[in-house]
Amino acid sequence: MRTQAISITLLITGLLTGCSTAPKTETKAEKTTPAAPVYFQVDPATAGSVTGKILFTGKKPAKKKIDLSEDPQCVKLHPAGLYDESVVVNPDGTLSNVFVYIKQGLEGKTFAIPAEAVTIDQSGCAFRPRVLGIQTGQTLNVTNSDPVTHNIHPLAQVNRAWNQSQEPDSEPLKRRFKEREVMIRVKCNIHSWMRAWIGAVEHPYFAVTGKDGKFELKNVPPGDYTIEVWHEQYGTQEQKVTVKPSAREELAFTYKGE
Repeated sequence: MRTQAISITLLITGLLTGCSTAPKTETKAEKTTPAAPVYFQVDPATAGSVTGKILFTGKKPAKKKIDLSEDPQCVKLHPAGLYDESVVVNPDGTLSNVFVYIKQGLEGKTFAIPAEAVTIDQSGCAFRPRVLGIQTGQTLNVTNSDPVTHNIHPLAQVNRAWNQSQEPDSEPLKRRFKEREVMIRVKCNIHSWMRAWIGAVEHPYFAVTGKDGKFELKNVPPGDYTIEVWHEQYGTQEQKVTVKPSAREELAFTYKGE
């Protein structure tokens, strides 16, 4: 009888153990991973473009020579002098260093981050280029081509601000901007005249005008857009445009001097 009672007890214990719901331990394989982003793919058969130029009217500002005397090495790099580039009017009456981008119309679309980096160089005791565009998440390479130590200090308001000195022949600094910010002012804490501007946007549709004052936004999907242009002294302007399938839309913006 004692043996039979022990057997019954063990049987009941086994049944209770089998019916109990022990908490399930999540294995590494079962852990959820963030879903990969789905990037928008532009149809090349219907993509269009937005082109144009930035015109300048009115009195052309006089050239301003920069005082480099605080650093004799910078003086040596510019025997003929260095001039301020906050306003650069081209011989054909167009304006350089204007940032152009699609401000509205791409909502809900996520674009792949370019693998190639964008470079800003410290050359001739100036930032080159003075105005540049970059996609959010894209790598910014900061280089120093001068024989003097420089400092780069982006005064970001939306993104994280940072401040880094860079000696001659040092390795490039690599940084990124996570959020849209138009524009980020950049200064050098060593040389007060050194300035630059960075436009960070979440898509590839941006440009900076050069010596011909022109811009082109390529591979734009059909749709309705707001195009904004920015200049460090003359501010911003906007125009709306409808990009039809496979069409080329042309715009012109005009800034007026004093």
